[in-house]
Amino acid sequence: MLRDGDLIELHLQGTLDSGEVFDNTRGRRPRVFVLGRAQLLPAFETAIKVMSPGETLRFRLGSEDAYGAHDPALVLELPRAEAPVSAQTGDWLQLSNGRPAAIVRLDDHTVTIDANHQFAGLDLNFEVELISARPALT
Repeated sequence: MLRDGDLIELHLQGTLDSGEVFDNTRGRRPRVFVLGRAQLLPAFETAIKVMSPGETLRFRLGSEDAYGAHDPALVLELPRAEAPVSAQTGDWLQLSNGRPAAIVRLDDHTVTIDANHQFAGLDLNFEVELISARPALT
């Protein structure tokens, strides 16, 4: 059983319900994290704490346990002049508060941006293989 402060190394594959893979470490270096240091979603940490090295676990995080619901208040329509001249739908901007926002619609007069996390409102599916775990050095 894993504990806060453990240094873990894992492979993971994350998919959306559509089957789209949004993250996959297979064929690359495993990811390394220290549990309990807000490096992972809290529900992700809870799910993997039952694992031992060498085990593989499949689990699902509902949107409420991942990045929350999609908040319509974070979809904003701004004057076109506030976006870069080269801006296109699908581009990402950084707002003045540092938050990233995606351009979801663009015309001659307005630009519509969405400052929700890209996975807000989506359930996430994971397959995690725990490679190693040991107490982290402090």
